[in-house]
Amino acid sequence: MKADLHCHSNVSDGLLAPAEVASRAADRGVELWSLTDHDEVAGLAEARAVAEERGLRFLDGSEISVSWRDDASFHVVGLGIDPASPQLVAGLQAIRDGRAGRAHRIAVELDKAGIHGAYEGAARYAEKASIISRAHFARFLVERKISPDVKSVFDRYLAKGKPGYVPHEWATLEDALRWIVDAGGVAVLAHPLRYRVGRDELRTFLGEFKDRGGRGIEVACGAHTPEEVQECARLARHFGLQASVASDFHGPGENRVEFGQLPALPEGLVPVWHDWPEAARAGASGLASAGCA
Repeated sequence: MKADLHCHSNVSDGLLAPAEVASRAADRGVELWSLTDHDEVAGLAEARAVAEERGLRFLDGSEISVSWRDDASFHVVGLGIDPASPQLVAGLQAIRDGRAGRAHRIAVELDKAGIHGAYEGAARYAEKASIISRAHFARFLVERKISPDVKSVFDRYLAKGKPGYVPHEWATLEDALRWIVDAGGVAVLAHPLRYRVGRDELRTFLGEFKDRGGRGIEVACGAHTPEEVQECARLARHFGLQASVASDFHGPGENRVEFGQLPALPEGLVPVWHDWPEAARAGASGLASAGCA
């Protein structure tokens, strides 16, 4: 079975509409799929409608931004959530409200660095989104030929310590996990090796994540090298966490891995979908040997 349980539409910082993302996933052979826009659930109904038309098994999802300890941030994906859960809806709205202020502060910092009109430029790319994210700023800087691609913009301007970086307080880990669990969902740590923390800090975080109700981590992930997939598999085994698969698709030309191209889960891991009715209908097995080939 091919699964992809983390991707984005233009409701947050993706390039394509939810219906287009669903069709692209189906065209590339995905069988079990979730749309997980940043801090948002507004695209789920459109995504589900097209997924069901195309024979995709669909899970409602969202990727929640989390602050941890002094200045670290993580992303937690909620899978199988009820998008109408009052606590979840209110929590995500509060995060989006905070994002609005951060976008203005990013523009101020970029202006100081000699990049003018960044807020208006980013807003054009976020025309159909409920947030203005760093990805929207990055696309504007690529348009201005300040950097050759989105990744370069992050590396030169938007990552921590760079001219356009703005620290921000997101949801607490405790709150984010409570929203997901109360909404009937499963909490999965997104792209575990992408965060700017050391390996010891990551392990400390994973211990807290598991203790507070986290269930899984992304192992086969579009952001990971083959060696990193194996490292994440070891983390999953050590902490007793289930394994998820995720392209983190944002749009054509912006991803290392397309839908349907994720590697298999390493042997012996329990897939996060192992007991989901949606997966059973798609013919999933219990333990992963070729979970997402």
